[in-house]
Amino acid sequence: MYDNLKRVLIGKPLRNEESDAQKYGILWGLPILASDAISSVAYAGQEMLIVMLPIVGILAYDQLSLISGAIILLLMILTLSYRQTIEHYPNGGGAYIVAKENLGTKAGVTAGAALCIDYILTVAVSVSSGVEQITSAFTAFEPYTVIICIAMVLFLMIGNLRGIREASKIFGLPAYAFMLALLLLLICGFAKIKGGYVAPEPTVQSLGKPITLILLLRAFSSGCTALTGVEAVSNAVPNFKSPATKYAKTVLLLLSIIILVLFGGTSFLANMYHVVPGERAMLVLIAEEVFGHSFMFYYVTITTFVILIMAANTAYSGFPLLLAVMAREGYVPRQLSMKGDRLSYSNGILLLSGVASALIILFRADVTSLIGLYAIGVFISFTLSQTGMLRLWLRTKGKNWIPKAFVNGLGALVTSVAVVIIGFTKFEQGAWIVIVLIPVLIVLMFHVKKHYETIRKQLKVTNKTLEQADICTQKYTNRVIVPLSSVNKSSIRALKYGKTISENVTAFCVATDEESASKVKDKYKELGTDIPLIIKYNPYRKVVEPLLEFIESAEYEYKKGDIITVILPQFVVKRWWQRLLHNQTGKFIERKLLKHKHIVVAVMPLQLND
Repeated sequence: MYDNLKRVLIGKPLRNEESDAQKYGILWGLPILASDAISSVAYAGQEMLIVMLPIVGILAYDQLSLISGAIILLLMILTLSYRQTIEHYPNGGGAYIVAKENLGTKAGVTAGAALCIDYILTVAVSVSSGVEQITSAFTAFEPYTVIICIAMVLFLMIGNLRGIREASKIFGLPAYAFMLALLLLLICGFAKIKGGYVAPEPTVQSLGKPITLILLLRAFSSGCTALTGVEAVSNAVPNFKSPATKYAKTVLLLLSIIILVLFGGTSFLANMYHVVPGERAMLVLIAEEVFGHSFMFYYVTITTFVILIMAANTAYSGFPLLLAVMAREGYVPRQLSMKGDRLSYSNGILLLSGVASALIILFRADVTSLIGLYAIGVFISFTLSQTGMLRLWLRTKGKNWIPKAFVNGLGALVTSVAVVIIGFTKFEQGAWIVIVLIPVLIVLMFHVKKHYETIRKQLKVTNKTLEQADICTQKYTNRVIVPLSSVNKSSIRALKYGKTISENVTAFCVATDEESASKVKDKYKELGTDIPLIIKYNPYRKVVEPLLEFIESAEYEYKKGDIITVILPQFVVKRWWQRLLHNQTGKFIERKLLKHKHIVVAVMPLQLND
């Protein structure tokens, strides 16, 4: 049943040779990798107004345009910087690889940890914000916000498990639909104002305090969420068709132009129409002012909802690929570097979906609460990436290295300032969680690396190992033990198999009372086998301990250097629910015995019908 359901949801497995056909070009790469940054338009301006309006009232609208201009300037610097990153590091990994190769392992792992947190928050924030757009327009759905969010995460997970090409088709068109919706909103919004429309005065309850630098910095830190997703293109260069570098640079340029137009434009519209976001989302309010409750209002609302859900897909493109790069170098579990049936990094996709869902449930899908954790991770990676590129130019001094170093140096400076601003202004709103979590992740990653290094050293074959191996002349003496709780077809099959691999076979039973021991002994005599049966009484109902005591006892005559093969009889039921009706003693015994170097555990299955 599981396999059939998997085939329906995910599709048939793909061959390794089909990998190139799964990659995308500019047309589909743009919406997949740009959706996160583009979707930020829906909540970046809104969050800035939410910060300023209660403090300074109507004066917040003039400051919105000013702060948006500063963020757009930062976007231009990052675009130039990341184009250079793409050109020199075309194998993916983005900030992790750049920082690791130029600033050292610790810097690289820090960038990787920060990006991992950012990608997880991208899913949580984007999905929560998308559902907020719908509940703003259709308030009847508000009590079901968390449930809808989890359903959307599952939808994204299944879409991405189907593979890169399938995901680009599913999630690409909504991105273009949203771009069209906002362009029409901007054109019609400006035209309406030009035609003489005067927006009603906003009813804002504010403290009436003067504008302060701290307030502007807090608003700036909220608006910086518009820049999350810019790094995704540099992380996902290997997902592009050849010439991958050229296509990735083109997509990054187009992404930046689109953000410039949409983010800048909506900030100006919010200023002109004096919308007051809070209980309802900013874009929904602007669309209502411009279009009323016409078809275009619902078109903007629905496409905004969809693009915010699809924005999480940028994380699904970058997060699994980043983890795959780190897994190959041993900083995260190796399983995360393995591709699934559809040539996607399915373990990374499942991990991202699970952690993001947990955050949505924990914060009850509240966008403002989640925004407090957002952005700081990605700006830490921005800073490390730009500093790494600056170090590269200073070290190599290649062609035109001075202007390139200037761009990356400027990028490192402004993003490091942004990190300080975000950390300071968002500290009490949740940024402290990320600031604490990043070092914890770094420590865990280095522990994983240390574990893999220890294993590698212990498994490494040296010349001395080869000399001592002598496989041709030195052979293990194999002794077999078959644990059984009763005499049945499964245990008989295990005993017969034991005779094929050793002449020294022993049946072993642990009895908890005399009656059960007597039943096993009588039934075993009926087999008429020369295999000895050892029965040990244990009033504490333990199985493994009596077996180990028997192996080490003089009764068994075990000699150092002998290998003990323990064959576990196991019947296999046909349906998943039937497994729940039987105990898992065999699994428990296997885990315990595998801790001993001289014991080999084999499972002898007997497949049963319904």
